[in-house]
Amino acid sequence: MRYITLTVAALGTLLGGQLRASDPVEGSARPELRPQAAVSANDTTVVPNPEAGADGEQLSDAGFQRWIKAFYPRAMAKGIRQATLDQAFANVSYDAEVVRRDRNQSEFTKTIWDYLDTAVSDARITNGQTAVRDNRAVLDKIEASYGVDKYVVAAIWGLESAYGGFRGSNGTIQSLASLSYDTRRSAFFEEQLMAALAILENGDVPASRMNGSWAGAMGHTQFMPTSYLAHAVDFTGDGKRDIWSEDPADALASAAAYLKHHGWKTGVPWGVEVTLPQGFDYTQAKRDITRLPSVWANMGVKGVGGAVPDHGSAAILLPAGSQGAAFLVFDNFKVIEAYNSADAYVIGVGHLADRIRGDAAIKADWPRGDRVLTFDERIELQERLTAQGFDTQKIDAKIGPLTVDAVRRFQSSKGLVPDGYASLRLLERLRGG
Repeated sequence: MRYITLTVAALGTLLGGQLRASDPVEGSARPELRPQAAVSANDTTVVPNPEAGADGEQLSDAGFQRWIKAFYPRAMAKGIRQATLDQAFANVSYDAEVVRRDRNQSEFTKTIWDYLDTAVSDARITNGQTAVRDNRAVLDKIEASYGVDKYVVAAIWGLESAYGGFRGSNGTIQSLASLSYDTRRSAFFEEQLMAALAILENGDVPASRMNGSWAGAMGHTQFMPTSYLAHAVDFTGDGKRDIWSEDPADALASAAAYLKHHGWKTGVPWGVEVTLPQGFDYTQAKRDITRLPSVWANMGVKGVGGAVPDHGSAAILLPAGSQGAAFLVFDNFKVIEAYNSADAYVIGVGHLADRIRGDAAIKADWPRGDRVLTFDERIELQERLTAQGFDTQKIDAKIGPLTVDAVRRFQSSKGLVPDGYASLRLLERLRGG
C-alpha cells in the first residue's frame, strides 16, 4: 500500500465522536470499521425496506416504526424474546442524522505521515503512558493471560477511543435499527442489530447503557456487535462482558482475546524500522516476499536501532515508497490487520505501542511535499497504466497489489525506482506518455 486512503465511509469522520472535556486534545483515530463477515445474498432473514428510495426521501419515523413491527418476527425467529425487543425499542425513533452520515460518504484521505501525526501525537503518547501506568496491574494480567503485548492493547485502546474518552454516545439499537431501515447497507446493519439484541438477551448490558459510535461500534475498544459476540470476555469475573463500563478491564482483555484468536505470536514485534542499502532491489519489497531478518541483513537491510533478531520471517513494507520510512513487518502485523485492515492503522497501533513503551520515533523522513491522489486521479492512473500496456486488471481507484505491480512494471520500463509508489509525479509521467 502506498498512499494510505482513509475512507470515512464507515465512520463519518476520521477523529470520530464528539470532543469531550476529559480529553480535549486527542480523539479516536480509526481509519475505518473493522471488516465483518458479509451477509449472504441468499439470506432471506434480511428483508430490504420497500419504503426507502435511493435518495432516502421516503424514510420517516412512521415508516421506521412499521419497519420495527415487521422486524419483530425476524428477531424472535433468531431467539430474541419479545420482552427484550420491547425493552430495546422503547423510545427508539428514526435517526435521520445517522443515515445521513452513512449516506454522505465523501472520500477523505490522508497521507501516512499526516495520519501518524494524529495517531501517534505527543499528546496520545503521553496519555497512553498515563493510561498504562494507571492500569498496569490489569494490563500485566491480560498480557500474562493472552500473551499479547500490553502496549499493543493500550495502543488499540488509544486509537479506538482515546483511552476511553471517546466511546460514543449514540444509542446502539437506535443507530443500527435506523441503518437497517435504510436500504444502502441494510443487510450488514441488520446482522449487527441482531447481534446487539443477542447481547441484550444475554444480559451483559441494559439497552440504556448500550451506547457507541453512530455506526454501532461500542465500548473502549469499539467492538461491532458481531465481534463482541465472537470475542468479548468477562475478565473481571462478574458474570458480564462489560466493555461499556468505566472499568476498561473487560474491553482491554477482549481486544487481547481478539488478537490471540487471530494468531498473535508472543514476543514477536509488529515491525521494525530499517534502512535499505544503496542500489536495493525494490521489487523485493512485497508482502509475499519474506526472509529472516538475518538474511535481509546480509542483503544490506539494517535495523535503525541495531541488528534485528530473527523473530521470524518478515517482509519489507514501504508505506511511502522509496522516499519514506521502511519497515520489516512480521506475522503480528497481519494479526493487527484483522482488527482493522488499513496499513495506516496497523502502523499507527504498532508505532504508538512502541512510543508508549519508551522507544524512539520513526527516524526516516517522509515525502511531506507529496499529497494523496484524488479518486479521479487514481482512476486516471489505472486507465493510463492499462492503456500503456501495464494492465491493472481493475479500474476501481484502489491502489492494491495489482495496481502496485502495474506501477512497478511501468517504473522499470522507464528506468525509475520500482517501488510501486502511486504518486502525483508518477501520474504526471504517465500523462507525458
